[in-house]
Amino acid sequence: MKLIGLCGSLRQDSFNRRLLAVAARLAEAEGAQVGQGDIDALPHYNSDLETGELPESVVALKSAVQQADALLIVSPEYNYSVPGPLKNAIDWLSRPGFKSVLAHRPTGILSASMSPVGGARMQSHLKSILSGTLTPVYPAPEFTLGGAQTAFDESGELVAEQRQAALARYVREFLAWASAD
Repeated sequence: MKLIGLCGSLRQDSFNRRLLAVAARLAEAEGAQVGQGDIDALPHYNSDLETGELPESVVALKSAVQQADALLIVSPEYNYSVPGPLKNAIDWLSRPGFKSVLAHRPTGILSASMSPVGGARMQSHLKSILSGTLTPVYPAPEFTLGGAQTAFDESGELVAEQRQAALARYVREFLAWASAD
């Protein structure tokens, strides 16, 4: 199975990039090939840009998602919702409507936050957004990582064995769900 990860944070050393890296290693241990889609260079969505040749960053991201069997989105929560760069990426990926690279692409959602709720509100909003793009979201209990500022060691691994085990279970079960016909 080929998996593409998207990080909703643009910050290079974000907790969500760390979480995505841990999840990617766990997925690879389960036999998945994992790549990462780049949302950092995307222009703001503007349908005028769709009339000609699409920007190279948009073409590259759409191609990466199209070639993947599944998508894993890892994102912080900004102001109780989805960060603007992630929403912008979804807007680009959702074109053309109902026939986009997101349509019918199995998707998992993870989040990390310094807040005790760990990004749960963002996950709820993201599920609602993805329903409009015909993107099936893994119907399992959410994986939210609250207190992210203390969750990782210097090497980027989760420090609590319970959190590591919960993430490993989420990744393993998500991959099984995404590969089921």
